[in-house]
Amino acid sequence: MKLTMTTFLSVDGVMQGPGGPEEDPRDGFDKGGWLVPYYDDDQGRLVGEWFAAADGFVLGRRTYEIFAAHWPRVTDENDPVASRLNSLPKYVASTTLDKVEWNNSTLISANVAEEVAKLKEQPGNELQIHGSGALARTLMEHDLIDEYRLWIYPVVLGDGMRLFEPGGTPSALRLVDTKTTGTGVVIHVYQPAGRPEYGTFSLDQ
Repeated sequence: MKLTMTTFLSVDGVMQGPGGPEEDPRDGFDKGGWLVPYYDDDQGRLVGEWFAAADGFVLGRRTYEIFAAHWPRVTDENDPVASRLNSLPKYVASTTLDKVEWNNSTLISANVAEEVAKLKEQPGNELQIHGSGALARTLMEHDLIDEYRLWIYPVVLGDGMRLFEPGGTPSALRLVDTKTTGTGVVIHVYQPAGRPEYGTFSLDQ
C-alpha cells in the first residue's frame, strides 16, 4: 500500500485547530476553526473521493482523540467519511495511551516508523494520514510518505503549529495534481522527488 498524507494548511503553513476552537488550543492558540468558512461542496466531494480510496488510517494521538470523539456519532452509512473511519483499520501512534477503544483500532506504542513500513507491505490501495503533525514529521524523516495532499486555505494566521518545522529533512517534491475549490482553497498533490538540488544565479567573476 502507498502511504498518503492529507493536511489542511493556512497560507503561512499553520495546521493547528482547523475544525473548531476546542479542537487544539495548545499554547494558547485561539484561532481554531479557521477552515470552516471555506468549506463547500467541492471540498466535500474531494474529501469523499480520497476517503473512498482508503484501506486504513495511521493517526497520531491527538487526531485520533478528535476523530474518535466525533465520527462514531455520525451513523449515516452513506456518509463518505464516517463510513470509512468507523469501519476500516486505524493504527494509532502514541506513547501515552494505554488502549484505543474505537472500532477496529490498534495501538502502536513503539518503533512507529518500522511498524508503518510493515503496514505498507500489506496488500491494498492506500494507508492514509490525516492531520497528525508530529506523526507525519516522523514518517517524513524516514521517507515513508508516498503522496502529500496539501490543502492551502486563503488565510494567514500568524501563529500556531506548522506541518513543516525548522530542522526537518530537506526534501524535493514533484507536483502531480492541482485543484481549486469554489472558495479559493488550492489543493496541491505532491510526490517525493529525492533531495533538493541547489544552484546559483551569481555571475561568474
